[in-house]
Amino acid sequence: MMKTVSTITINLLCQALDFPGGKVAYISEMRFISESNDKRIPCYRLLDDNGELIEDSDIDQISKEVAVKMYSEMVTLQMMDTIFYEAQRQGRISFYVTSVGEEATNIASAAALAADDVVLPQYREPGVLLWRGFTLEEFANQCFGNKADYGKGRQMPIHYGSKKLNYFTVSSPIATQLPQAVGAAYSLKMDKKDACVVTYIGDGGTSEGDFHAALNFAAVMEAPVIFICRNNGWAISTHITEQFRSDGIAVKGQAYGIQSIRVDGNDALAVYRTIRAAREIAISEQRPILVEALTYRVGHHSTSDDSTKYRPADEIEYWKMARNPVNRFRKWVERNGWWSEKEESELRSSIRKQLLQAIQVAEKTEKPALGNLFSDVYDLPPSNLREQEKQLRETINRHPQDYPSDVPM
Repeated sequence: MMKTVSTITINLLCQALDFPGGKVAYISEMRFISESNDKRIPCYRLLDDNGELIEDSDIDQISKEVAVKMYSEMVTLQMMDTIFYEAQRQGRISFYVTSVGEEATNIASAAALAADDVVLPQYREPGVLLWRGFTLEEFANQCFGNKADYGKGRQMPIHYGSKKLNYFTVSSPIATQLPQAVGAAYSLKMDKKDACVVTYIGDGGTSEGDFHAALNFAAVMEAPVIFICRNNGWAISTHITEQFRSDGIAVKGQAYGIQSIRVDGNDALAVYRTIRAAREIAISEQRPILVEALTYRVGHHSTSDDSTKYRPADEIEYWKMARNPVNRFRKWVERNGWWSEKEESELRSSIRKQLLQAIQVAEKTEKPALGNLFSDVYDLPPSNLREQEKQLRETINRHPQDYPSDVPM
């Protein structure tokens, strides 16, 4: 008696290929996996655009102290960006990058971490360093590249770093920090540390090979690392629809076997709770997490960019006013009775004075000595470096008018 088609199908479904990674069932019907789901991955949030707590939100209690500090630091970051941006436009520093529109992702994610957690940033996370205790004077010293700058003036402005605060120095090449973060996380795992690594990237950086290598590396090695992607829709000038066909960034995590979540990056409460939960999973389960924060870069990509050349002005204005993360969080803090107009005025006045003072001091502080250009790489400088330094000094002596007079020889 011949077997029916349905019987053959059932028999095939009962069979499986015992392949590394788990058994794979056989089917007789040819099926291609769909390129995308019918529904997009939802976005987690707790506050609506008016700063109202959404009904039935599963929010953990956040203390007044933490909430007020979060708001204060968001304001500080906002003001720091404004004043340093103006300083660059005045020609006092050479370059600057703002975090306008992304303050909640910066500060709230930092607030959810512990001091022992290691941070490998991109270049738009100064708020994380601010939260950890980096002073306005330290920010100014780095941007002006004076002798108090920990990088000894050898980095571009905004390439901050602090060994004391577990914050790796910013590196200009896009996404190189991601595989490094996985390696650092694996070292924490080997040492059985109660900590994780957190690394940041923009949506543009996910088009780099390092992003994909890092996710695969982290998943296979089960490293306690949190990848936080600030998806602001534009990278520098390339819209995400021209960059990838997938449903944003979070969906990429599943392809590599990584738990992922999409969160409203302009909702400080949602970001805070998300990163707290991600940290708990990363450490307790020793595994990576991918977080996609939907936000928007209101400012230009950098002081070298004019974003009005590729973005509609009304789009920028909408996100600046209607979706402003600082204003949204302030409304929630005020509703709790934790903030007032008087405190707002006093905070902004104080921060402005501190910033102007920090810039004035940093600007007048002596530059690093010329010899710092050739130090810190080798224990004993090789002959080629010694020759280069000799040639440079001879050239400066011949043409002193062409070199800064405030750089000690």
